Amino acid sequence: MKWIALLLSLSLLVMTHELGHLGFAKLFRTRVRRYYIFFNWKFSILKAKKFGGKWHFLFFNSKTPDSWDEKNLAPEDQDNTLWGIGWIPLGGYCDIAGMIDETKDEKDLASEPQPWEYRTKPAWQRLCIISGGVLVNFLSALLLYGIIFSHWGKDELPLRNATLGYDYHQVMLDEGFQQGDVIYAVDGKEMYEFSDANMALLIDNPKNVTVMRGDSLVDIRMSGHLLENVNQGHVKHLMTYRLPFVVMDFVGGSTAERAGMLPGDSVVSVNGKPLTASSEVIAALKECADQTATIGFYREGRLDSLQVPVNSKGKIGVQLETDISKFFVVNHIDYTLWQAIPAGVSYGWKTLVEYVSSLKVLFSPGGWQSLGGFGTMSSIFPNHWDWHAFWNITALLALILAFMNVIPIPGLDGGHILFTLWEIVSGRKPSDKFLSVSQNVGMWLLLTLMILANGNDVMRWLEGLF
Repeated sequence: MKWIALLLSLSLLVMTHELGHLGFAKLFRTRVRRYYIFFNWKFSILKAKKFGGKWHFLFFNSKTPDSWDEKNLAPEDQDNTLWGIGWIPLGGYCDIAGMIDETKDEKDLASEPQPWEYRTKPAWQRLCIISGGVLVNFLSALLLYGIIFSHWGKDELPLRNATLGYDYHQVMLDEGFQQGDVIYAVDGKEMYEFSDANMALLIDNPKNVTVMRGDSLVDIRMSGHLLENVNQGHVKHLMTYRLPFVVMDFVGGSTAERAGMLPGDSVVSVNGKPLTASSEVIAALKECADQTATIGFYREGRLDSLQVPVNSKGKIGVQLETDISKFFVVNHIDYTLWQAIPAGVSYGWKTLVEYVSSLKVLFSPGGWQSLGGFGTMSSIFPNHWDWHAFWNITALLALILAFMNVIPIPGLDGGHILFTLWEIVSGRKPSDKFLSVSQNVGMWLLLTLMILANGNDVMRWLEGLF
């Protein structure tokens, strides 16, 4: 389900990104020969083009017929775009006539420049065309957040409202945190939101963190090496909410269901040992693998217990309730459509700033180890289908895609933007040969980064196996 969600999300993002380029190209009467979702090396799942007054389609095709070539079409059909779906889900592209990009080089531009080509357009129009994808991704993310707020509203759990505290990763425990601690201040600055506390820990390299432990405030002196340890430990989450172990549903063959447990049961002990959080219950059950455990739980306010067989993986076949609003006091905000749009813009901008700030991690010792590829992206989607989560994550990925594409690396939109801005400022246009060489260098750099990021995913997967 995670991979299905990721594929659908990336398809939507690629489609809208390339539509941004295509829209501005059409606006300035620039010919777009091909519009592709995913790459079509040697093969296309679908091709479609309108000419002769009707649409023509090809499925599972490796070679486009000569009759589809613009040179062989009537003049009124030569501007029509070939629409396609490739088979390699690593992005997409617009083949814009007269532009050096991943689809061509300067050899393809040896012919006499034509008025409908990208290279003959004024620099400001070319800047709009090449920036269109980034602009659409950014605006679509802000719009998505607005729609999400309008439909679902917004839930905010203040940091201190998580009354069971937080579970911390081992790197945090090594710093002196204990399970159940609640962060109150970082270097004297009070923390009220989960995201603010997380960012302060990662980005600010704090010297002192104040936590509520039980009924007392405790100061933790930080080592100054948290970020380095996070990179070396491949840490995904510094801390997570501690939730009670409440049964939401059962999976097939559940031993808990056969033993008589019901949805809504709240487990509070295993073999007589009192437990508070679901993480503690899960750890206790793993110690009872291939055994029968006495599980104590509350049902409608009454304490009860059952003998439940635990399988070899330390599981009893239950799905847990994860809706935090059922356990803690959550601030829910409802928005009208007109309130939701500015709220979405504000939230989207804040999210983008936090993401850009978090990139500091990459430049710390061992930061390259925190790079992640498609496996990392799929892991942020839930195991079950959830439209709210899907659109939230898609909006986040849209912001990330927009920012990554403005990085001035040849091969990305940012490289083209940089060269076009240089032309506008200096009045000198880079040569086709320079653009072609830069494009090739940039593509090799991007390929290297992609191999590194996905290689990190593979290494983490292997480490999980062994």
